[in-house]
Amino acid sequence: MSVDKSETNETDVRQKRRFPWLVLLPLVLFAALAGVFYKQLLSGVDPAQIPSVMVGKKAPQFKAAALEGLLRDGQPLSGLATADFAGKVTIVNVFASWCVPCREEHPTLLKLAEDKRIRLVGINYKDDPANARRFLGQIGNPYDAVGVDPSGRIGIDWGVYGVPESFVIAPDGTIAYKFIGPMTDETMQTVLMPQVEKVLARK
Repeated sequence: MSVDKSETNETDVRQKRRFPWLVLLPLVLFAALAGVFYKQLLSGVDPAQIPSVMVGKKAPQFKAAALEGLLRDGQPLSGLATADFAGKVTIVNVFASWCVPCREEHPTLLKLAEDKRIRLVGINYKDDPANARRFLGQIGNPYDAVGVDPSGRIGIDWGVYGVPESFVIAPDGTIAYKFIGPMTDETMQTVLMPQVEKVLARK
């Protein structure tokens, strides 16, 4: 069976014309992403202050089991559920042992836990229980309760983009504020605590 050389040549030409676009596609995608990040950088918007669609709404209904084997003062620490927010100003911190920024913000959380006007609780996100216990055992446990979210389902309901993230919950169960990313002592004092004070003033 003979092959039409003209058809073969046309196919080769089409492939050669298509080839540069395939090579350039990753570069085009990278340039587009770089443009988005550059625009955000020039805007001066702090990612930690990007508003969340959850703010102003009731906290999602959930019930997270306790982190098995986690003790505080010799007693097992409880899990976490929506009902636990009633009547208290609560800060929910979403964390994981594999999260490097979580480790960076942990000293700030230990200081935050000293404020007896608020209750600091944790949601352990997509983590191995043994690693989470080791993590808190090594650097300290600031939480009054820790619920586990092994599948990330609870995080989806809360609108979690990544870890760490922290939510300020009013005594009526409404999400008053969301802080994205690791807290420092400075951002705790200048960003988070003013939001907490607003909620405390409404009590």
